[in-house]
Amino acid sequence: MVRVSRRAFATAALAALATVPQASAAPGRRTVPGAAVGEMRGMWVATVTNRDWPSRPGLSAAEQRAELVAHLDAAVRARLNTVILQVRPTADALWPSPHEPWSQYLTGTQGRHPGWDPLGTAVAEAHARGLHLHAWFNPYRVALHADPARLTASHPARRNPDWVVTYGGKLYYNPGLPEVRAFVREAMLDAVRRYPVDAVHFDDYFYPYPVAGQTFDDDLAHDTHGGAFPDRAAWRRDNVDRLVRETAAGIRAIRPGTRFGISPFGVWRNAGTDPLGSDTRASVQTYDDLHADTRTWARENWIDYICPQLYWNIGFAAADYAALLPWWAEVVHGSGTLLYAGEALYKAGDRAQPAPWRDPAELSRHLTLAERYPQVRGHVFFAGREVTADPIGAMTRVVADHYRQPVKPPR
Repeated sequence: MVRVSRRAFATAALAALATVPQASAAPGRRTVPGAAVGEMRGMWVATVTNRDWPSRPGLSAAEQRAELVAHLDAAVRARLNTVILQVRPTADALWPSPHEPWSQYLTGTQGRHPGWDPLGTAVAEAHARGLHLHAWFNPYRVALHADPARLTASHPARRNPDWVVTYGGKLYYNPGLPEVRAFVREAMLDAVRRYPVDAVHFDDYFYPYPVAGQTFDDDLAHDTHGGAFPDRAAWRRDNVDRLVRETAAGIRAIRPGTRFGISPFGVWRNAGTDPLGSDTRASVQTYDDLHADTRTWARENWIDYICPQLYWNIGFAAADYAALLPWWAEVVHGSGTLLYAGEALYKAGDRAQPAPWRDPAELSRHLTLAERYPQVRGHVFFAGREVTADPIGAMTRVVADHYRQPVKPPR
């Protein structure tokens, strides 16, 4: 990994941001594209903790490549058209990044070269099969543990310890620091410069999910940068808004035509909290708990697509799929933002889940319901391992009922 001094990087990155529109200024809407054609049929492939791929760290380059290609082939067999590959799971990289170390999930040792270029190979192999490849990044998660000494010695989080907050037994970059936002943005956009990815994709993690009895310690950053805001929550939302707007602008500048999508937790706010919210009683609300104003991002076209994680069955009392889907359809109505539904394939057959998930037809019913709402332009399934294994035949049922012929993704 190329070493970048903190001062040199911060100076260069902050200078670059001077040319990027700021989210707190009166935000102009993104250019609304013409009517999109096609249908999203996607699957996520998670690399964090070796969830989907590679099956374990330390496989040879040939074994890793073979497993990756097998996931792409499984997508083709299921008549999917898009793979969303996690390429920055924990402030690391699945490509030769000049900013961050190679991911430990490849070799078992953070910073060790795996002997090949996973992202470059994924893009080429996906395109050879007619699949789109979306590069999936987690912006702020540094480690799933709380010990900076376990990071590789040259890791930016070790070289800049004041960038890092320990919370819930994990390490996170602090979204309230402009130099952090500049760094993570440039680290992610490096992949866009290098590869013809079809989209940049963020998951649901911005500020971390709440942990009872713990406080995310951003006091100093708030004291330094939060004076213009009525409260800390508004300042935190602005920090996340800025990352979204600045990333979108960077993508457009580097590789026009590459899309930008986000897959947030499925509940923006409950109606009991906000009359604009959904008819839900979820214990987490992205606006309040993750400081992610996902509704505004979609309505104002700050992103090209939104894929809320609607990971509940039809009829689930606290967060009914049948209530959330039309709510999101109304959110994007009249905007230029495409709506895809994130589907919990991983729950199918899991006996720890509510009874509807033991019915192989549950997910197919989701797609049938979505046919009533023209704003829903497709579905993305979590995740690759279940697409391949399909333990109770839920994916097979979706294919038989809804995916009888291949289609191209929306453009």
